[in-house]
Amino acid sequence: MSSTANTSPWTGMVPVDDTALAVTDTGGTGRPVVYLNGAYASQRPWRPVIADLGSGFRHITFDERARGKSQRSADYSFEACLRDVDAVLAARAVDQSPLLVGWSYGGIVAWHWADRNPDRVAGVVTVDAAPVGLTGEEGRERIRKLFHKMRFVLPLARPFGMAARMSAQQHADVNFELNEIADASAPVLLRLPCPVRFVLATGNSLGSEDGEMEKVRTSLDSVFATNPNVELSAKVASNHSKIVKRDFRAVAQAVRETAAAADQRVR
Repeated sequence: MSSTANTSPWTGMVPVDDTALAVTDTGGTGRPVVYLNGAYASQRPWRPVIADLGSGFRHITFDERARGKSQRSADYSFEACLRDVDAVLAARAVDQSPLLVGWSYGGIVAWHWADRNPDRVAGVVTVDAAPVGLTGEEGRERIRKLFHKMRFVLPLARPFGMAARMSAQQHADVNFELNEIADASAPVLLRLPCPVRFVLATGNSLGSEDGEMEKVRTSLDSVFATNPNVELSAKVASNHSKIVKRDFRAVAQAVRETAAAADQRVR
């Protein structure tokens, strides 16, 4: 493919499997940055980050299945999310190794996509995710109860990009799988060969107990100590839910740091 392919601004739908994803591509010839959303979020929260970074990068955002403006699907699995990254890159003819910027669920997707595609990724920025999850029947029961309580609120949250067009049980199922995958992801982080930068919050997330999220984040200490490619870019005062909105400058700075580290590797 030509390096100038699909570099004009574009917004549209990208078909994949039994669905179609709403995609926005700012175009340009800068390093592609692909943004991967939180589990039930739309692409909207990334706007301040993109504005801060400006036109020196090519910014690609998309809504996952049943999120934002994307269509529903019969498959909301983690593997489907990995296929969606491939579909968006192919549809937009991205032939330069992108940076992946993932928040929460999207951060874990970024780790695994980068692990499977080490020759296709320039680097990863993770916004408040860690390789520890609520597992076992006790963890599943907490998740199940949380989404059962929220079942009447979820439709009201959808227009704000805070919930998917899924049932409460489907929301819970996504979370069950995510926690299992997160809990087994430390080996992935330990072997990633590309630059990886973390921006971490300090506060709790919806449904977490006081101090629980901070304990989870300490699981990264051994990763930072073992894999020299993985570093902490910033730790900010926000909580898990508000970090992209309130600390977009820290996220943008982590993207710049990761891009610089990626460029240094190829010199």
